This record gives sequence, C-alpha cells and structure tokens, in this order.
Amino acid sequence: MVLSSLGATLTADGCDFAIWSHHASRIELCLFDAEGRRETSRHRLVRGRDDIHQISVRGVMEGQRYGYRAWGAYDPDKGSWFDPSKLLVDPYAREIDRPFRHDAKLSLFGVDTTDLVPKAIVTRDPLAKIGAPLLPPGGFIYEVAVKSFTILHPAVPEKQRGTIAALAHPSIISHLKTLGVDAVELMPITAWIDERHLPRLGLSNAWGYNPIAFMALDPRLCPGGMKELRETVAALHQAGIGVILDLVFNHTGESDRHGATLSMRGLDNLSYYRHVPGEPGHLVNDTGTGNTVACDHPHVRRLIIDTLRHFVLHAGVDGFRFDLAPVIGRTANGFVPDGETMKAMISDEALKDRVLIAEPWDIGPGGYQLGNFPEPFLEWNDRARDDIRRFWRGDRWTTGALATRLAGSSDIFARHGRHSTRTVNFLAAHDGFTLMDLVSHENKHNEANGEENRDGHNDNFSWNNGVEGETDDPVILEKRRRDVSALLSTLFVSRGFVMLTMGDEAGRSQRGNNNAYCQDNAITWFDWSRIDGRLVEHTAALAALRKRFAIFAETGFLNGNGDVQWLSVEGRPMEVGDWDAPDNSVLGMVLTTHDRQAGRPTRLAVLFNRGPEPATFALPGWNWRQFPSRELWNQMLPARSVRFCIEE
Repeated sequence: MVLSSLGATLTADGCDFAIWSHHASRIELCLFDAEGRRETSRHRLVRGRDDIHQISVRGVMEGQRYGYRAWGAYDPDKGSWFDPSKLLVDPYAREIDRPFRHDAKLSLFGVDTTDLVPKAIVTRDPLAKIGAPLLPPGGFIYEVAVKSFTILHPAVPEKQRGTIAALAHPSIISHLKTLGVDAVELMPITAWIDERHLPRLGLSNAWGYNPIAFMALDPRLCPGGMKELRETVAALHQAGIGVILDLVFNHTGESDRHGATLSMRGLDNLSYYRHVPGEPGHLVNDTGTGNTVACDHPHVRRLIIDTLRHFVLHAGVDGFRFDLAPVIGRTANGFVPDGETMKAMISDEALKDRVLIAEPWDIGPGGYQLGNFPEPFLEWNDRARDDIRRFWRGDRWTTGALATRLAGSSDIFARHGRHSTRTVNFLAAHDGFTLMDLVSHENKHNEANGEENRDGHNDNFSWNNGVEGETDDPVILEKRRRDVSALLSTLFVSRGFVMLTMGDEAGRSQRGNNNAYCQDNAITWFDWSRIDGRLVEHTAALAALRKRFAIFAETGFLNGNGDVQWLSVEGRPMEVGDWDAPDNSVLGMVLTTHDRQAGRPTRLAVLFNRGPEPATFALPGWNWRQFPSRELWNQMLPARSVRFCIEE
C-alpha cells in the first residue's frame, strides 16, 4: 500500500492515515471518542516506502479525533526523544479540538499526556474559489492581530469578537474600506502554545508566533475551522480586500531541550530540527526561541509546501508573509537565495502567482538578508523604517537617506542587477512601538512583561515631544498627532508597497510596551472607543492619494530621469551641498505622474519640513495649488509637516 497524501485522507469506506518518520522504530495511531477524552482503539502503522508509516482504517468518518505515539530510543544527548507516553499531534493535522496549553508534564519522560494534548480531527475540506491575488503593485497592506483588532468592537456580536469571523462583519469591512486597505496581513492564526515562562507570570501569548501544528487553525481564533476562514476570505474578497497569512516555519513551540514533546520532537527530532554539527543533542537556535526547523530537509520542505497549498486551495488566500524567513533558505552552508524550498514555493502550480513576503532577518549566521531574496518575494524593509524615523526625530545627515527610501531603496534592491523594488515600507509593526508610542516615548516600557524591562529593542529612534508617556497636556498631544500625521504622509508617498499596523491610523497606544507579545489584554487590544478620527481621515486621504496618482503603482526606482525632481527650500534642484548639510530640515519631491481622476498628466509636489519652525518653500512656476484643498500655494510650509501641491 502506497498513500499519495500525508495526514488523514477520507476514503469511500474509511480513512487513510500516513505520517513520516525516519528514526522511529514504530508508530501507533490512537483513535478517540467524540469528546477527545477516551481512547477507543489503537492501530500500528506499517512502514512503507520512503519511511512513510501508514494504515487504512475502515469506518472512520469526518470528525474523528486522533493522535500518534512513536517508539524508539530516548537519548536526548544524541538527539533522540522517543517517548510513547507522549501523545503526538500529526504535523499534517488540519484541525484540532482544543488549544494547546503549557504544562510541565509535557517535558517529563514517561509521563502520559493524553489529557493535555489536543486531538487532531479528520476533516474533508472543500475547495475554495481562487482568483488572482488582490494586492496591486504599490498596494496598501494592513497588519492585523485578529483577537486584538476585533475583541472590543461594539458592533461585532459578542460571540464573534476575537475571531476570524469578526473580520467579515460589515463594521470591520467598512473600516478597512474607509482606510483604502488593499490586503490584510493576519498575524499567525495557526495553533500555538504559550512560552513556558508565561503561565507562572499570569501572562499568555497574544501574537501566535509559537506554533505547533502548521496547518491547524487555532480554535481560539477560528472555532469554525477552515470553513470559517474560507468564508471570511470570501467576504473580504467580495469587498475587494486580499488576505495574506503570516506563517511561522522557522521554529516550533516545542522550544529547547527543556521544552515540550508535542509533535515533531516526538516523531523525529533529528530530522525535523537543525542541530549543531557533530552535536545531535544541541539544537541550533537561529530564532531565539530554542529550536530551528530544518526547512531544507526534503520532508520538512514537503510539509511547508503542502501547508501553503492547503491555505490557497481550501481557503483561497492571496499570499503569505514568512516570519524570520532566512531560516527557510538556510542550509548547513548558510543562507542560499535559490535554495530548494524557496524554489519550490515559487514554482508550485498553486503558489507561483501568490504574494510572498519575507521578513528578511533572523539571529543566525548571515541572518540579515534584506535585498537578497529571490523574485517575486517582497521584503519587509527595516532600513526604510529606521531612516524615516531618524529623519523625523531630527538626526543629522538623514536627508539623503530619506530620499533613497522614498525612491524605492535602490541601494538595497538593485544590488543584483534588478530594475524594480520589492520593498514593503513600514514605520511600525507588531514587534516594536506603535506609531503613537513612537512619538510619545524615548524609552521602552515593558515592565508588564515580567522581565524587568530587559526584553524588546532598545534602539527605537523614538522621541516623546516633551513628556514621557501619557499626558493630558493638549499642546503635547497636538504635537504628537502632528508628528504621526507627518510620518504617515511620508510612508504613503514612498515607492514600493506600504504596510500599516492595525490602529496606527487611529492613535493606538501600548503604553510604551515595544514587545507586547505576552499581553493578551487591554495593552494590545484595539480600543474602538478611543479612535482619533482626524488621524483616520488623514490616513484614508493618503491611501486615496496613492490610488489616484499612477506613479505610486509603479515599482521601478525613482532615478530623476523625468520621474522625480528633488528641490531645495528655494525651489531649485538639490545640490551636493544641500544633501550634505547635516541639519537640513526641508526637502521637496516633485513627481511627474498621471492623475487617474482627472485623466491627464500632472506634477505632484510633496514637501517635507521636519523643523520646529515654518519654512518658506518656493515651488518653480505659478500654477501650484495645495492638494486636496485646491487653494493656491502660499509658499508657507508649516513646522513638522508634509504638504502636497498639484500643478494645474
């Protein structure tokens, strides 16, 4: 018997079960009752070709709960963790019956964990309607933590709050449409477990970047399983909004050698994870989480590709963002841009047209790979994030860096002879300050995380406008709103794709916590009752401007050959002395573009003044009007502002 599919596959008279392990001496299938509490039968799998262990069980139907036990040597110093007392989750599980929860028993040899471990559920997933990905060139991506985004929304029915289904609610879709979002990027929604130090602190993981089962949706976020995700994707597509899933293939929540045995560790630790050469008991930690998935292993590669195909074929998603993506391209010899796993993603029939976004760094050797991922991968650009922050903070010698980021970061993305940018520009993401906190805190404030404020980034390029943290001073509050407005304007006129994190359009704060992964509470929850309507309107106007002028949908680098002019405050072309002036506070960017609304070519001027005082900016010619007000340009550029003018 040779089974073509791994996992659980329903047949005419039962179900085929197949699981891969090279080092296990024996694997048994455990079937459970409908509640997943009582084991009803056990079946020994037969090792077949290519170390696939398999069995066909008659009478098994959709909804059947199951798990595995694996036999072999238990010798952690040699990388062998077989322990048949541990119930193991199928790496191909497409649904589980309960969330994972940490317990010390999961790490103890010989202690049965049947009552602790979720049971996989046999499913039959229909195909989704699949269309072209809904993310245009230069599109606007909106990063969302599903629970945090929806848990406090008053219009969403209480039972739906905090779930995938809430994203399909008309009130949520209305907000996304108002903003002009092209695609939502959902932070991890697959099944995860809390880091083992969190329960004793009374904390829990709010982000989901600690997965166990790559395919299984977490029941806390998606209690309706794949059907709920598929219907939500369809509703968003109906509104013209794409869906990108943030997936974690770089590590699992089984952690280091003191961690839990839940799935891959108990099935074949030596194959699924990377180990220090010559030290099989020493897990490589290129992720900072205790282990690193061996993405270059042929069967791990198959699991990754099958996972991506599952979400495209059965949910209809538009693409994926990959956490700590260099791990996916890492081999024993380092990061390989044309490695087999990434080549498989790009060439697979179901995946080759999907949006692929890399977070191009990790803490492993050669871990910073910005600009080195193969096409068509887009890449998060932290250089754009930092250079824009530094310019608006007032750092010296940053005018040229700002222009480079606005022009598409050719210093990064043209290195391999490429002629277009693949940058995803952003100012803030889930890991770091929110945009409002960026202009309200000079230092991080992560005391609530229980690590004495040692965790999180220290180099945030932030400022507080005169008071650290919360204040009721109206002058300071207005300065902060002004700075957020200027930062948003800068982001939305940059060449490439742009990304905004949920709530940054509305003044959301995390009280200065820049590593709020463990704050599943009011610190991270989006408080819809405290939305800054002026900022929301400003963001919506920026997104509309981006869609109106064709130049923002182009991906070639701005090079000054008829596409852009860089102007000094006098309205003349920037010269070397202007670029080199350490404290230059004013810059003009004049773009030659097509006005889609008016149906004609035009020029759009974007004027930046980071200084504390207004500046006089003389645009060349006499037919410039402020945009969108259409008032004649009076040459007055307010302090700490970005202004737009259109030539008529």
